[in-house]
Amino acid sequence: MSGHYHLSIQAAFYRYLTLACTLVLAACAANEPAPVIDRRPPASKAPAVKPASSAATSQPGKDWRPDRYTVKKGDTLFSIGLEYGYDYKEIAQANNIPPPYIIRIGQQLQLKSVDSKESTDTATGVVTAPLGSGDGNVVVRPLGSDAPPSASSPATGIPVLSEPKALRVPYSEQAMQVAPVKPATATPAATTADAAKAQEAKPAAETKPADAKPAETAAKADAAATGNDEALEWIWPTNGKVIGTFSDTGSGKGIDIAGSQGQPVLAAAPGKVIYSGSDLRGYGKLVIIKHNKTYLSVYAHNNQILVKEGQQVSRGQKIAEMGNSDTDKVKLHFEIRQQGKSVDPAKYLPGSNP
Repeated sequence: MSGHYHLSIQAAFYRYLTLACTLVLAACAANEPAPVIDRRPPASKAPAVKPASSAATSQPGKDWRPDRYTVKKGDTLFSIGLEYGYDYKEIAQANNIPPPYIIRIGQQLQLKSVDSKESTDTATGVVTAPLGSGDGNVVVRPLGSDAPPSASSPATGIPVLSEPKALRVPYSEQAMQVAPVKPATATPAATTADAAKAQEAKPAAETKPADAKPAETAAKADAAATGNDEALEWIWPTNGKVIGTFSDTGSGKGIDIAGSQGQPVLAAAPGKVIYSGSDLRGYGKLVIIKHNKTYLSVYAHNNQILVKEGQQVSRGQKIAEMGNSDTDKVKLHFEIRQQGKSVDPAKYLPGSNP
């Protein structure tokens, strides 16, 4: 009896030992980590924000031009001013950009503040930041001072370089876009006043080309297309035969009017001279007049320029003398630009078919 009880205890001990070993081996085999479950609620997906358009859509009664402009590859202050109807020097003043007016890709340019300067006296050349512009780091300084770049300019921006002049096609958009912007020097204009008075005393019929129809009293431009700008009354910039017509394609960005050396070139509408010089290959000695927020006019190949940048001119005022600068014959190349784009001058000048 005693021996049988001893065997039972021994058998139970072995069973217990076997079970313990099995549990130990099972624990050692389960070496994979337990899964981790993130029980936090998923983050809500933010709605996608559409990028704002770089150019404002023209609406009746509103300025079609954007408040800001982001510099793109190939831009110059001159090309931006030409596209949106600003004097490039006014853009430079509004954004504290000193000569030689270098801008960088990605740089934000304030255009809204340029409008506020158009009606103020800028003879002192002092740049004042408008209130509420959002830039508290703008420093007021003279335009001609050796000032560091504006705080809004990216520190690692890439300088915009002009293409070689030899690659520019006359009257092309490319020529206007990549034109180098240099500090303009005033052209001698000692005889401007006398010449203008003498020209104004001539009959208005002399401002038409020889084969033009009788003058009309109103421009052919659609007043609604000018937004909040008043419709302009245009006159012919000189008299002579039209030897080159406008084309939507190719290099016909305006019209060519034949004439004689030194023949008067007149402002086709009142406005402000925003460019006077000869920096654009293919245009020769060039004058550009800003008439309002919508329209510019271009006068190329002059022999002598009689106005300077920033000067206000009246309709019919003599601004230059016809010549053949940067071309093979004496002529005036004349363009009208609406919202920066070339349009057919024949639709705006008196005596033309609409």
